[in-house]
Formats: sequence, C-alpha cells, structure tokens
Amino acid sequence: MSLRIGTRGSALALAQAGTIADALGGELVVITSEGDTSTASLASLGGTGVFAKALRDALLAGEIDAVVHSFKDLPTTPTPGLSIAAVPRRADARDALCARDGRTLETLPAHARVGTGSPRRRAQVAERRPDLELVDIRGNVDTRLGRLDADDAERRLDAVILAVAGLERVGRADAITERIDIDVWPTAPAQGALAVETRTGDEKLVSRLDHRATRLTATAERGVLAELEAGCAAPVGAHSFIEDGMLFLTARVYAPDGSGHLTSSHATVLQKDAAEDLAARVAADLLADGAAELAPLG
Repeated sequence: MSLRIGTRGSALALAQAGTIADALGGELVVITSEGDTSTASLASLGGTGVFAKALRDALLAGEIDAVVHSFKDLPTTPTPGLSIAAVPRRADARDALCARDGRTLETLPAHARVGTGSPRRRAQVAERRPDLELVDIRGNVDTRLGRLDADDAERRLDAVILAVAGLERVGRADAITERIDIDVWPTAPAQGALAVETRTGDEKLVSRLDHRATRLTATAERGVLAELEAGCAAPVGAHSFIEDGMLFLTARVYAPDGSGHLTSSHATVLQKDAAEDLAARVAADLLADGAAELAPLG
C-alpha cells in the first residue's frame, strides 16, 4: 500500500504536498480544517495553527501516514506522539508585493489599499508606509490576487502581500511586482519551508527528504517564537542562514501599529543544539529590551 499523505485542499497545500508525494511515491488524502471553512479572521481563530489540528488528528488516528505542513503554520509546542520527520530544502523565504500597475511598496500612491491577514505584515507596512490603508483579508492565493481587479470598489485592493514561495508553488510568480529584501523585512519563522510530520516511530517513512541546513535555520527561527512564548500569528519576523560554518539568526518584534520594533542578532558555530542555543540568546535580548511590552506575543 502506498504512503497516505495528508494535506489541506487548497491549491497551495495540494501543490506543496504533491511534491512530497511525488518524491515518496505516495498518494494525497485531503483533510478539511476549521481554518478552511471559517470566514473569521486568522487572529480570532487562534492563528495559523488552526490549519494543523485536523491534519494532526487524522494522523494520530491512523487515517494517514504523514502530513505536509507549511512549517511557518505549525505551533512551536510539540504534539505528543508526533514528530517532524523531514524538513525538505527551503524555497524562497521572502515576502512578495503583488500590486496593480507594477508598483513597489515605495511607489504605491498615498492611501493605497493593501491587503494582508498577517499581524506581522500589517506592522511592517505601517512602519514603512503609515499613509497606506491596511485591509484584513483571507482566502487562497487566487482569491487574494483577484481582489486587485475586483469590480466592486469596496473589495478592490491596490496591492496584496503574500509569500514568494507560495506564489511560485502555485505558478503565480508572474503576479509579483516586488520581492522584499529579507534583511530589512524579516518574514515569518520558517517561511518557505515545509514540515513532513509522522507518528513518532515512523520517521523513516519520509526521513530521506530531510535537508539539514533547512532544518537548522528553521529550528533557530521557530525557537525564537518558542522562547518568547509567542504564537505563530504574533508580529515577529526572523531570518537565519548558514555561512562559513556559522549559524546566523536575526529576529525582530514589531509594535502592531508600526510605531517601532526591537531587533536582536547573534551567530554561533555549528555544533550540537546550536539552533536552540542561538534562539535562546536572541529571545533573551528581545525580552530584556521590552518585547513583551511592545507587542502581544501570546
């Protein structure tokens, strides 16, 4: 029997899981979550972890053998009985602006309407361009992009912000008008990375897809969230990379209204527990500087 790989039913989720199924010779099983059926805002649902629960429940029940997640959507608290068995090579971690008339963030006209459902992205836009109007949006990639050309003026947007990786995975990279520099605009911890989860003890089913560098950098970024005791919808950006045998990590906490931010950066040699130790140092700096007072982290 072929490996049963659980996924959400969106075009993006199917594209992501499809690459894993192709690599493993598995079959896709679509699981519907509360996040897929509710029209409430992401923040009110409890953040992006809402998408993971139904998949994990099916995995624990033995209905499927593995699950493919967007790693950035997973809560940092482990689920008993489950393990992240593989973190494949990461795609582009940057955010993308998709705007009418080929605009960039700097060239959008004053009072332009920008759509995003992410508290982090809202804070980043408000900090860079406080003159813009922010609109909370939900929906799949095509739904969000469709609002750029909506007939209804109330629904029409001048730009939306999405992940480069997601746009590329569903074949919509043509909609990107700006790939935003990650050094000045850190993205969600583990953005661009996938996580393949199995029941603990079944890791060998998918472990050959694991990419060590991606696992280390994603673990460092997500470790900051864990140390801050922050949810995956908190206004926190992080960027980690490996160079010359060193692991680097920068994290930034934003005031939700864009009125300011705190940043910490550290590096360490690659050794056992390097990602976890680095995350702890960065988070300790942020907390000492007042991150918990600047932004809602829970």
